[in-house]
Amino acid sequence: MQFEKSEADAKKQEEEEEEEDDALELFGDGIPFSDPMYYQQWSSPYYNASHRRLRKYMRDFTEEYIIPEVDDWDAARILPEEFMRKAGSMGILASVAGNAWPTEWAKGIPVPGDVKPEEWDAFHSFIVTDELCRCASGGVIWGMMGGLGIGLPPILNFASQEMKARVVPPCLRGEKRICLAITEPSAGSDVANLTTTAKKTEDGKHYIVNGEKKWITNGIWSDFFTVAVRTGGKGMGGISLLLIEKDMPGVVTRRMDVMGVLSSGTSYITFEDVKVPVENLIGKENKGFNLIMSNFNGERIGIAIQANRFARVCLEESIKYASKRETFGVKLIDHPVIRNKIAHMARQVEATHSWMEMLIYQTTQTSHEEYTMRGGGFVALLKAQATITFAYCAAEAMQIFGGIGYTKGGQGGIIERLYREVRAYTIPGGSEEIMLDLGVRQQIKIAQIQGAKL
Repeated sequence: MQFEKSEADAKKQEEEEEEEDDALELFGDGIPFSDPMYYQQWSSPYYNASHRRLRKYMRDFTEEYIIPEVDDWDAARILPEEFMRKAGSMGILASVAGNAWPTEWAKGIPVPGDVKPEEWDAFHSFIVTDELCRCASGGVIWGMMGGLGIGLPPILNFASQEMKARVVPPCLRGEKRICLAITEPSAGSDVANLTTTAKKTEDGKHYIVNGEKKWITNGIWSDFFTVAVRTGGKGMGGISLLLIEKDMPGVVTRRMDVMGVLSSGTSYITFEDVKVPVENLIGKENKGFNLIMSNFNGERIGIAIQANRFARVCLEESIKYASKRETFGVKLIDHPVIRNKIAHMARQVEATHSWMEMLIYQTTQTSHEEYTMRGGGFVALLKAQATITFAYCAAEAMQIFGGIGYTKGGQGGIIERLYREVRAYTIPGGSEEIMLDLGVRQQIKIAQIQGAKL
């Protein structure tokens, strides 16, 4: 006996058919390699209708609120408070605070793209960062998420409920800013040997913090500092994480004059006899090193996402410019040597993007602890791969643009800016050299644990 479909079943089928049609629609300008393949009528197992709604939302946000302002913000070396509040009110900041929607702390904040909070996954977060990076400014991206994306997760994951309630909501709304303060003048990637100290007072109620932090993104604007300090002996076993607040006496920040990412607020921070309540300890005393390490995977994937979209922007701009610029009576794109440059740029960008998607997918299938252990080496190599690709594409784009790419503003202004910002990606979060070595060492170590016959 055949039964008619219920109204709910019919509606569900209609939605699925609309989703399939939507998946095959061209998104963007259609310039080859200018967007991920699934934007241009290719199928993908990673995305559904909610991801496609989100990418439209983020493209509109970036083109309306960021791209027209980038040059002015870069020149002024600021990211205005009103913009941060706008980004907070539209759910952008909450969407980059982790791979799950922070429902408990984001009350009253809309989810971008009308995504259901319970459906938010790592690929939604991926799309947000990737689309924002179409603004082609590392300064803007780091100003928005450079502190938030790495300074807030330790609090979300390991802090007390009181601290979360006090810190997280205003940061997600763009009313307050936060940064991660680990790097020191003499301790960058060598976290285990940092020297900033936090000594308990005799009554055990406070820590007295002394030391210096350097190259801290957002530091001059931050209200909160997630700070790595030494509370115990030498090495990784003596490190803790503390929340230090800007209005605590003894906290001094000053802007550093750096090559790129000009609107990100790169800072030098001094802590001089700063009195911090013991309640501001994040996690357990002398157990901070593992918290820092668990934060690195997210930071490095974030850097990889940004670097690869910037590489893609270099590629897109090169194709557009080469398609209209003529030399010796023919367009640049008609010279085999130029097509060869574009081909090498494209193969690296697309390969990196595919690897990135695969590693992001693993975050949806494993626990945070397992991913930190098994995925650390792969993420380190991905970070190196993406930044090497960015460096390559920026250099080749500069060659294609010639003198116009060497000039601030105008047709080549995007290339000039990104070329300056390459080293802000190849060094922070672990330099290429350290990432390459770490990637191999880590995977050999894991293989030995798993019984590989080496």
